[in-house]
Amino acid sequence: MSYVEVPGAKVPIRMWADPSTVEDVAMRQLRNVATLPWIKGLAVMPDVHFGKGATVGSVIAMQGAVCPAAVGVDIGCGMSAVRTSLTAEDLPGDLSRLRSKLEEAIPVGRGMHAEEVDPGRLHGFPTAGWDDFWGRFDFVAEAVKFRRERAAKQMGTLGSGNHFIEFCLDQDGTVWLMLHSGSRNIGKELADHHIGVAQKLPHNQDLVDRDLAVFVAGTPQMAAYREDLFWAQEYAKYNRAIMMSLFKEVVRREFRKAKVTFDQEISCHHNYVSEERYDGMDLLVTRKGAISAGAGEWGVIPGSMGTESYIVRGLGNEKSFNSASHGAGRRMSRNAAKRRFTAKDLEDQTRGVECRKDSGVVDEIPAAYKPIGQVIEQQKDLVQVVAKLKQVVCVKG
Repeated sequence: MSYVEVPGAKVPIRMWADPSTVEDVAMRQLRNVATLPWIKGLAVMPDVHFGKGATVGSVIAMQGAVCPAAVGVDIGCGMSAVRTSLTAEDLPGDLSRLRSKLEEAIPVGRGMHAEEVDPGRLHGFPTAGWDDFWGRFDFVAEAVKFRRERAAKQMGTLGSGNHFIEFCLDQDGTVWLMLHSGSRNIGKELADHHIGVAQKLPHNQDLVDRDLAVFVAGTPQMAAYREDLFWAQEYAKYNRAIMMSLFKEVVRREFRKAKVTFDQEISCHHNYVSEERYDGMDLLVTRKGAISAGAGEWGVIPGSMGTESYIVRGLGNEKSFNSASHGAGRRMSRNAAKRRFTAKDLEDQTRGVECRKDSGVVDEIPAAYKPIGQVIEQQKDLVQVVAKLKQVVCVKG
């Protein structure tokens, strides 16, 4: 489908979703965003759903301002994927060992490494810039500086919620490695700190929703937020890169005889801010639950823990600010999923996947998400599908 345009106060709301299928609370959020004085455009992805302040699955282009809640609290959250030389025939019949080896190598949930991971020991890891990155921690908000040690030990860890690590097979039976994670607790604490600062600023007192508080260009608050935002985005990127390196180490050890090789990694944020230019204007484009999909740009759009995922290339559609969806998108809240489904339902819906099937991850059951095939179909003018993947092992926190 192409987009549907819904009237908004300052800008039209371009929707790659059927407005009649979007929850009322999410539509209200979109209309609220369209009232912001600084807004220059709003694009809505097919995986759109209710979020804090701004919907998940929205792309907000503003001039001279940025809204922290429109980034989300997991700054820099995103995806990484890499194709390997392995095929389905190389995999063992019992995949439980692979899952347990991954869980040994990469802490999940609230876990962290006993010691900081030394990237210098990781095969092929790009260490240039690593020392500079950590040196910039000295300039982040004072409120989080005491978290330095924990942030270092959480580097290269998965987290919980919808984050995952997967072995997948594509339509040709080739094995892919894929993972989803962000800036861990340090990103959340930075986001919460700056949202609190923004909400107290005088220019935000008359907004229709205080959660949409913004920082404006030329102010010390904006400068401080940008510094922390870009640092947290880099943390998230390094976090995924270290996890992928640890993932590859597990694969090399477990498939030593196969002498596994890996293609170039695909990596994309889906909670972040980028400086971009549209219609002759320099804009700050916020993607919350959306990936960049410029012409020829590679991206990853995952489904849920029992459904397929997609490797895509962007088509460069400027109407969406060169964006596409970040995944399937939830169709019910976590609490609603826990009330409605059981561990037996989860077992049924993840049949054939080596993964957790207990009540602790019932809120991640595939039925709690929109059908990923439909989400992909709704954005055929945004991305081209390159590969369709199906997981055989899924690690959850």
